[in-house]
Amino acid sequence: MAAEQGRHRPANQLRVGVTGHMNLAEECLQSVAGAVRTLLGELVAQRPDTTLTGVTCLAPGADQLFAEVVLALGGQVEVVLPASDYRERLKPHQVADYDRLLADAAVVSVLPFLQSSRQAYLAASERVVASVDGLVAIWDGERSGGIGGTADVVAHTRSMGVPVYVVWPEGASRR
Repeated sequence: MAAEQGRHRPANQLRVGVTGHMNLAEECLQSVAGAVRTLLGELVAQRPDTTLTGVTCLAPGADQLFAEVVLALGGQVEVVLPASDYRERLKPHQVADYDRLLADAAVVSVLPFLQSSRQAYLAASERVVASVDGLVAIWDGERSGGIGGTADVVAHTRSMGVPVYVVWPEGASRR
């Protein structure tokens, strides 16, 4: 359904997805958020009179940081959840931010997987890519640690002809 929305969306809507690392170091979060804010501001400026929609799986780390920036810029967030047990897979300290951002989402869709898995994560990322005009990759350029990681999503996005905007400011790091 999200892919269909991507094909039939209004011309005045700029849809940008995200992929990125879940384990961003605390000390770089502000610089990464600033770089994402600058990039999204530039993309919106290129298309006056558009509304910004951020599409995310809402994973901790890059996805949630992206959602926060989109909302701060006055955009809306659409969430694609990989599986019905996705929230249960979060660590206790991650639940409050997830719940808050999920409550702020304009649209939430859940893929038909009962359990979160690499396959579910990859399917969710593919759904995001199918529905956007571009993808922000909060990525250090390293290979993925498993199927569906950031590098895999970037490769898939590029193979689909969707622009990828890599964000990795100087000093950014992972835990």
